[in-house]
Amino acid sequence: MAGVCYRAMMLVSLVLASVSSASFLGGQLVADENPASEKNDAVNPDAAEQEANAKLIGTWVLEKAQDPGKPSGIGTRLKMFNGTHWCVLQPAADGKIVFMHGGTYEYDGTYFKTKTNFAGDRTATFIGNETTVKLTVEGDTLRQLDRNGVFTEIWRRVDKPGKT
Repeated sequence: MAGVCYRAMMLVSLVLASVSSASFLGGQLVADENPASEKNDAVNPDAAEQEANAKLIGTWVLEKAQDPGKPSGIGTRLKMFNGTHWCVLQPAADGKIVFMHGGTYEYDGTYFKTKTNFAGDRTATFIGNETTVKLTVEGDTLRQLDRNGVFTEIWRRVDKPGKT
C-alpha cells in the first residue's frame, strides 16, 4: 500500500504544481495569464495567517472519520496542501484512483474555505462548490470539524515540509 500512496502523492504533486499557475475552464486546465508570482495582490495575509498556512502545507493521511466512506479511506485517503491549492484523493489497493478532487483554499488559522475547481468522474458534481470547515493543526495532527458532522475527520502528516 505504501507504493500506491507514494505514486498517488507524486501524481497529485504534479497536478497541484500545474494548478498553482493555472485554472480550469470548461473542464480543461488553462494556464493563467498572470501567475500568482506576477500578480500585484491587494491583500497580503498577516503573519498569523502565513504561519498557520505554513503548518498546513504537506501531505496528510486520513486517520479517523465520522464517515470514512466506502471503501473506507482510513489509512489510504490523502489530503495535500501547497499554500494555494488543496487536493484529496483515495487510491485503491490496485493503484487506481477511487476519487480525487481539489481546488483553491484560504486558511486563516481557524477556518478553512475551499472552492472545488477540479474532480474525477466520481466527484465531478463537487466542481464549483465552496465549503468552510474549522481546522486546527497541532504538530503532525490536523483536525477538521464540519458543523454538519459529515466531514469531521482527523488526519496525520505523512511528510515533513522541506524534506525529500
